[in-house]
Amino acid sequence: MRRPKKAASGPTAFSSPVDFGRDVCGDLAAGERREWLVTNGLGGFASGTVAGLLTRRYHGLLVAALKPPLGRTLLVAKLDETVEYGGQEYPLATNRWGSGSVEPNGWRHIERFRLEGTTPVWTFAVADALLEKRVWMQRDANTTYVRYTLLRASGPVRLVLKPLVNYRDYHATTRSNGWQMRIERVPNGLQVQAFEGATPFYLLSAMAAAEPAHQFNPWDHDFQLAQEAYRGLDDRDDHLEAGTFSAELHPGDSITWVASTDSNPNLDGESALAEHGADQRALLERWKDAEPELAADAPAWIRQLVLAADQFIVRRPLSDDPQALSVIAGYPWFGDWGRDTMIALPGLTLAAGRPEIARRILRTFARFVDQGMLPNVFPDGGEKPAYNTVDAALWYFEAVRQYYEETGDIEFLREVFPVLAGMIEWHQRGTRYGIKVDPRDGLLAAGEAGVQLTWMDAKVGDWVVTPRIGKPVEVNALWYNALAAMARFAAILGEPSSVYSSAAWDVERSFGRFWNEEAGCCFDVIDGPGGKDAAMRPNQILAVSLPASALSSLRQRAVVDACARELVTSHGLRSLAPGHPAYVPRYGGGPRERDGAYHQGTVWGWLLGHFALAHLRVYNDPAKAASYLEPLAHHLNMHGLGSASEIFDAEAPFTPRGCTAQAWTVAETLRAWRVMHRKAERTDSSSSANITGEILVQALQEAR
Repeated sequence: MRRPKKAASGPTAFSSPVDFGRDVCGDLAAGERREWLVTNGLGGFASGTVAGLLTRRYHGLLVAALKPPLGRTLLVAKLDETVEYGGQEYPLATNRWGSGSVEPNGWRHIERFRLEGTTPVWTFAVADALLEKRVWMQRDANTTYVRYTLLRASGPVRLVLKPLVNYRDYHATTRSNGWQMRIERVPNGLQVQAFEGATPFYLLSAMAAAEPAHQFNPWDHDFQLAQEAYRGLDDRDDHLEAGTFSAELHPGDSITWVASTDSNPNLDGESALAEHGADQRALLERWKDAEPELAADAPAWIRQLVLAADQFIVRRPLSDDPQALSVIAGYPWFGDWGRDTMIALPGLTLAAGRPEIARRILRTFARFVDQGMLPNVFPDGGEKPAYNTVDAALWYFEAVRQYYEETGDIEFLREVFPVLAGMIEWHQRGTRYGIKVDPRDGLLAAGEAGVQLTWMDAKVGDWVVTPRIGKPVEVNALWYNALAAMARFAAILGEPSSVYSSAAWDVERSFGRFWNEEAGCCFDVIDGPGGKDAAMRPNQILAVSLPASALSSLRQRAVVDACARELVTSHGLRSLAPGHPAYVPRYGGGPRERDGAYHQGTVWGWLLGHFALAHLRVYNDPAKAASYLEPLAHHLNMHGLGSASEIFDAEAPFTPRGCTAQAWTVAETLRAWRVMHRKAERTDSSSSANITGEILVQALQEAR
């Protein structure tokens, strides 16, 4: 064991807009509903609350991706810390037990919490001493660092750390039931072998003395997980005390504790923190280099989202491409989903100045195209991908289009064109789940009983909540957009384009069938089992926000106005208008109640970007359009700190729910903000969306 090092000065990145004092840190309820997240680029992560309470089964210091980007396994739940100072003992940990009691009450000592980039930083005050704590992960490794620095004290402080470990699927909970793990001393710490065949992991510190637990397998039982109780799920969990680490710190000293699946990680906390900070700064520098004018004027919350965007980019190693990439749909519980990846890709990569990442992701998913479809989801257990989605493939066309518009990468366009052409052919002749162009009107139909194919995909047992069998409006908006893009791609590459322009013309002539004259907006689905579905939903906004629109300018404006009246909220669009018999104003309860509310009023953050872009298209007022995004600046302080949530209640105060960090919410906010501010900086009168739309329309006309 070496003597603790003197602390290096300086933050790892920049001062974040996320910064709380005693007003939040001294309020247990406020502290436990605000959650932090750090990630490792493999799908692994660490997360928890400002207060230090475990409130979800997904909270932990090391949730390792043992089969990147999935196979996520909780290995280390938390550290229970105690400070001995001036003859007194101060617990810094906070736990809630099955009885409802909270003990110890370490949250009372939190004087400040802030983010440095994406790194959570706590400042604990005990008597006249200040102790700072940071948590981060090493990129491309299942390794978490926790670093403590004694900022101020009138004498030495003894720090005692008790790691609580586990080995379970991150969706599960644990009952110890006599479970015996093998915990052994190794240089600089402890090795934990949960059971025969389990991946061993290591608890290490070069600056603290490690002792295995004296009692054989001492389990702490009955942690109460408040968010799991809210979700109507098992809300109790057990964790094993692996041992203790202790060190004496003098003012200015730092020590680092490490949890890793690597037996020999870097234990030098100063260099590991410097490397992490350099990674964060590099992300911002890439963005600034790509968007110098925008970056110079960007508010702090947009810079924060640029960093948050990187948290979703993960490796998906393939046998012939170990550098393949994908996108985690949301933390803490989603894996990589085809639809979410394609929607989020432009905002996470192009808007962040990283087009090479976009290209690698597009290439990765091209390998998984099957019968013209992209996978909906890659299961956690490593089973074959599921292809139950009608729109993931259509979003792929839009992602490719945006990548090409950004880069002019004709070589990639030539490479991917045969894949795109095959996808169009499959949709025209028919693929899985009744997905096929109707030859009578050129529109795309989809759906079978018992299957959920659109993004409104909640299913409970055999109950498909919003089946949307027939011809959904956004699916056909995407289909038209894909055909228009293909007509342009073909013209660029010197390929025949008439098959695409002719099909697009069929869709354009038939798209009027979606118009609901009485309501002044679009039907949500036509030609379904019940005929036309007049429910007021946000899906029609895509018929305006996508660059190629089959709606007239007057109808585009009517759609925007209708959505503004019925669906727009501070953080997104309602999935169903109030007043509909199926409308649910609050999202909560058990799985059946939550899934029943998921698309029946619940607000979705990713749609706000599309509404803002549609508003810009029809009103040509970038300042007003951008104003719809501004409430998200405050949201970054409320739920998943420094990131944007998946969903919100449908009524004020629009409480955030679901995933604390959702890829497409972050991405579409960044993308829309970029378009608004690029537009505001230009002297011409055309929006980015309209420029692209005019190019596509011109390509269609020329092809015809």
